[in-house]
Amino acid sequence: MSQDNLLRMKCQKCKSANYYTTKNKKKVERKLEYMKFCAKCKKRTPHKETKLTG
Repeated sequence: MSQDNLLRMKCQKCKSANYYTTKNKKKVERKLEYMKFCAKCKKRTPHKETKLTG
């Protein structure tokens, strides 16, 4: 994966970042939000895009 398109997905319930994904920044202006399984919460919760630091 290209590092410049890499994003981190963060759980909205427990705030743990446990998914990484990419997005086409030229075509998609809005922030991504998916229903994903959170291993910490043990259920499907909404995950939003956050900045990848480091």
